[in-house]
Amino acid sequence: MPTITLPFNLCNTIDWTDTDVSPQERLGSLPGELQKAVNEYPHLFAYLMNLVQAKISIPEYFTELNRTLAAKKELNLIYPIKNAGSFVHIFSDESGDRSFYIPIEPTTTMDVASKVKEVDDACIAISYDFTGIDPNQEKERKLLEYVEKVTTIENRSKHQYSDKSSKITKFPFLKKKKAMVKVKVTPNELEAVKYSFLRDKIGLDVLQPLIEDPYIEDISCSGMGNIFIEHKIFKSLRSTITFSDFEELDDFVIRLAERIKKPVTYKNPIADATLPDGSRINIVFGRDVSKRGSNFSIRKFSEVPLSIFEIADFGTVNYQILAYLYLAINNGMNVFVAGESASGKTALINAITTFISPTAKIITIEDTPELQIPQNNWIREVVQTTKAVDANGAVTMFDLLKAALRQRPNEIIVGEIRGVEGSIAFQAMQTGHSVMATFHAASIEKLIQRITGDPILVPKTYIDNLNVAVIMGMVKLPNGKIGRRVTNVSEIVGWDPSSESFNIVEAFHWDEATDTFDFTGYMTSYILESKIAPKLGIASNNKQKIYFELEKRAKVLSKLHQEKGVTGFYDVLEVLNKAQREGLF
Repeated sequence: MPTITLPFNLCNTIDWTDTDVSPQERLGSLPGELQKAVNEYPHLFAYLMNLVQAKISIPEYFTELNRTLAAKKELNLIYPIKNAGSFVHIFSDESGDRSFYIPIEPTTTMDVASKVKEVDDACIAISYDFTGIDPNQEKERKLLEYVEKVTTIENRSKHQYSDKSSKITKFPFLKKKKAMVKVKVTPNELEAVKYSFLRDKIGLDVLQPLIEDPYIEDISCSGMGNIFIEHKIFKSLRSTITFSDFEELDDFVIRLAERIKKPVTYKNPIADATLPDGSRINIVFGRDVSKRGSNFSIRKFSEVPLSIFEIADFGTVNYQILAYLYLAINNGMNVFVAGESASGKTALINAITTFISPTAKIITIEDTPELQIPQNNWIREVVQTTKAVDANGAVTMFDLLKAALRQRPNEIIVGEIRGVEGSIAFQAMQTGHSVMATFHAASIEKLIQRITGDPILVPKTYIDNLNVAVIMGMVKLPNGKIGRRVTNVSEIVGWDPSSESFNIVEAFHWDEATDTFDFTGYMTSYILESKIAPKLGIASNNKQKIYFELEKRAKVLSKLHQEKGVTGFYDVLEVLNKAQREGLF
């Protein structure tokens, strides 16, 4: 099992059983919300008492986090993981390069491992008295019932049991009249045992608080040592969850793989899967292929995608770019969102799906489900691999794309193009289907090189079927911080065989010195003037009117966000759909 290594020593001399002393008397006056949380959650009170004993000041308490907190130089704050009964302490490490991410669970300051083992054994001993757990019913409720059945409350300060019955309960219907000895626990121990049962038997063990934390983007175990966190506000953090032994790390990874029904072995050491919450997990097992020990990475996804306005708030795009993408997508242009890993490709493509007509039929094709499409007429296809030695039973992206062409979709969205399926995507474009996709490439030049090279091998003369390429990057901002930006939006005009080069028009460019976007394609945009303007009924001798249309939409989007306060993904979708139905946008 991994260990929890706190940046301070736990105090073993505090008498937690003294129920006559209130949290206020122990900790003094606390801010209202923190006081309320301490009164409700004894393990938070115990954790704060340990901080006091370690001469660490009481942290600030936030019920919700906001982006302004990223500017704090010294971090010492706590926030709740809602509906999980646990908290998180973000604490600066003066001697390290990362701050600490400390989950505060009922088990953090109370070692109940032996009690959990007793309860587990007691459940096993009378398992024939338990009804089976129906997978279609609530597993949590049944497990908690079992724990209640085999435990009895002991108030250690008064040395009494709350349960008035005999300590030994006899069941006459059991063979040989076996007796069940109930496990004696204090009220706080019972809560910790219940928490451990749910976390370890239904959740992902010590990773569960991290999975439930909505502010986490990535969870990374690089082998022996700490698990690292990529936080939406505080960026790279070091968790207190550590692995100090290769065998315990291997055992944990094996259990993790079995839990997600993707077992790993020395023969098949790599597994990719999707967790129940939609997060993507990759596992690499064994020191044969990973010299620092088994490793895993979890890429988390929100239940509700970021909206175009939330992405604009981050500075990733501006309203002009959004208006341009609206015109492109709503008028059937083919759009690729490209960039390096973790540059925000999936977040952007999810957000701009709100630009697709609400009456469109959409098919998404992915190897790992990540796309979240708001339209009702959505077919979601996922690659199916096979464990057989041959690949006859596999269903690949290539197969799914071919099938999609027979289903008369208005829009095909490919999660990520990597191989030969890219040529089918271009065939779909040629036959009039609108295609969107994500792609790993750091620039428009690299994107074209990959598309025309092995294994995709799209002929150069076909490249102009791709109308717009949006390039994203994780960049250093003028203030020294790291952020995600659309660094370039390019239009592909076509291949010039005489000069053996591609004609590309740059529509937008990010200025790294000022952190602003230049509309470099103003009055020179090939896609706006030659592709979209005719679709909107703009005469060829007045094609500059398309720029007025773009600016009009940019102003509408700005007004919706800045003045009307429209922000959430589904709020944006509702407003845009209504505007499209009424012909206003």
